[in-house]
Amino acid sequence: MTNDIFFEMHQDLPREGPGRDKYTRKALEMLPVSDKPRILDVGCGSGGPTLELVRLSQGEIVGLDIHQPFLDRLTRKIEEAGLSDRVKAVNCSMFEMDFPDASFDIIWAECSIFIIGFERGLKEWRRFLKPNGCLVVHEMTWLRPDPPQEIYDYWKEYYPGIRTVEENLEQIPGYDYELIGHFTLPENAWWIEYYGPLEKRIQELRLKYIDDPKALVVLDKEQREIDMFKKYHKWYGSAFFVMQKK
Repeated sequence: MTNDIFFEMHQDLPREGPGRDKYTRKALEMLPVSDKPRILDVGCGSGGPTLELVRLSQGEIVGLDIHQPFLDRLTRKIEEAGLSDRVKAVNCSMFEMDFPDASFDIIWAECSIFIIGFERGLKEWRRFLKPNGCLVVHEMTWLRPDPPQEIYDYWKEYYPGIRTVEENLEQIPGYDYELIGHFTLPENAWWIEYYGPLEKRIQELRLKYIDDPKALVVLDKEQREIDMFKKYHKWYGSAFFVMQKK
């Protein structure tokens, strides 16, 4: 029931997490030029970044996720765009990837590495990269080192691995990557294609499930995340980290 409501909240939203195409492009443009790269998009959702990557890179992409309705939506987009020969949607957990070593020129993870953890992702995904391959992740971060107790406790409960940008940067060399660059997303990157549409969807679902206490608990939990961002966005946000395998 909980998962059903969660995915109903997120179904057909512009994105399943904060971001916009222009930031996907900005991160991709930071990479060394690669002719028709093979890209793994980890936690691709319904494919917002996936389709932008395939258009810009002229490469081949494997989009990986565990929610089949998202993958079905991505498949429809692929077919409508005439990209079936270059994009493949795969139902697989990031914890169970079994690609051969050195399979990809680029591994891309927008708003998904938190599921496995920043350090574990850097460590375990490295072997799937070709020599000099690149890893691009978009990760939750503290923007200040002194968050108020309420938001500190909130994120320590839901994502204990959240760190400052500087703390994440310190981890990169230890996993044999060279930092190419990084940048923090502005506040509106959370609202325009994610929290704004999501908050509207929550309001609609409250009417649909007005007599369903369990559903309302799920909706309240998601609304609390939005309310926390409204109150504390100066202290946390997200950043792209662009790195190359040594």
